[in-house]
Amino acid sequence: MRKTVRFPVSGANSLWHIYKTVPFLKVMKNFSVIQIARYMPFLKMKNWMYRKLLKMKVGEQTSFALMVMVDIMFPEKIKVGKNSVIGYNTTILAHEYLITEYRIGEIVIGDEVMIGANSTILPGITIGDGAIVSACTLVHKDVPAGSFVGGNPMRVIYTAEEMEQRKKKEPVFIIDQ
Repeated sequence: MRKTVRFPVSGANSLWHIYKTVPFLKVMKNFSVIQIARYMPFLKMKNWMYRKLLKMKVGEQTSFALMVMVDIMFPEKIKVGKNSVIGYNTTILAHEYLITEYRIGEIVIGDEVMIGANSTILPGITIGDGAIVSACTLVHKDVPAGSFVGGNPMRVIYTAEEMEQRKKKEPVFIIDQ
């Protein structure tokens, strides 16, 4: 179950209430920073922008690929651990606006997590340390540490134990240069 806080609205759908939830100038600043960061090829600069300008918690040596879209309304609710890779064109959402309510939830991505390209992470999700998320996955529920998940709807492909067994069976090739 995703961990979100629900805010009911009445009358028009929740997007009509957007500037009651987030100040306009904050949205404009976040939009500008995110658009620059999406195309920033320098990882240290991109992480600095996320940490200092958007107030995200980003671990050391974490890599955001090009075109990653972080939440424009509540980027401060996103936490990414150290040495993780967020794949090309991934979307990380800490909010969702629906017809009769909007929801806000923290995103926690652990250490040494790999998220494949074109994935979407919904609000209120925790992805455990060492997990792998396959490309094009809709992450709509928590991901256990060390597991390999994928698909839409997302499912566990290998548990942490099965991943360890596979690592022991598969040969490792090291190429000397």
